[in-house]
Amino acid sequence: MSTPIGPAIPTDPTTATTAQAAARLGEFTVVDVRSAGEYAGGHLPGAHNVPLERLDEAADALAAAAARGPLLLVCASGNRSAKGCARLAARGVEAATLEGGTSAWAAAGHPVERPAGTRAPWPMDRQVRLAAGSLVAAGFLAGRFWRPAHWLSGAIGAGLVFSGVTNTCGMAAVLARLPHNRPAGDAVPFEETLARLAA
Repeated sequence: MSTPIGPAIPTDPTTATTAQAAARLGEFTVVDVRSAGEYAGGHLPGAHNVPLERLDEAADALAAAAARGPLLLVCASGNRSAKGCARLAARGVEAATLEGGTSAWAAAGHPVERPAGTRAPWPMDRQVRLAAGSLVAAGFLAGRFWRPAHWLSGAIGAGLVFSGVTNTCGMAAVLARLPHNRPAGDAVPFEETLARLAA
């Protein structure tokens, strides 16, 4: 049974609006599931960074945090955090997702934390659109001169269909490993984040 996260949530108890989250921010353990670079570019106050691809590694620490109080998962738009909630629910760990993510949070005028001098990378969905679109265009143009190059566009299209059907994104996992999406030098190590969540 899901634990309601506020009296004003009429339908899905695993979703919180920005107003609901802001009103109860001190009660939540906030977990940002974006890449370390995205997190460093601006996150909810007090949020812990556990990238979505490392969520399974953090499951025990998140279960310990959930036993102390409600979890709120956050990403750029709410898509990745919703996936994270589903994965945790499969392990018996309840969590809510922030509707609209950090984008909606910042647009509503709520504060975000970021290290001084940090440059924010684009949100991962925007990086994926740029990479996929560039590869499709490159395959199309190259195919005018070397016909087999059209297969590149076809492969990217098939990958996008697979991504939509399975609600996964291999390209995002690859892009998350690029240097601009890696943590800054003063970032909290993942192991320390797990220890803080479990404490």
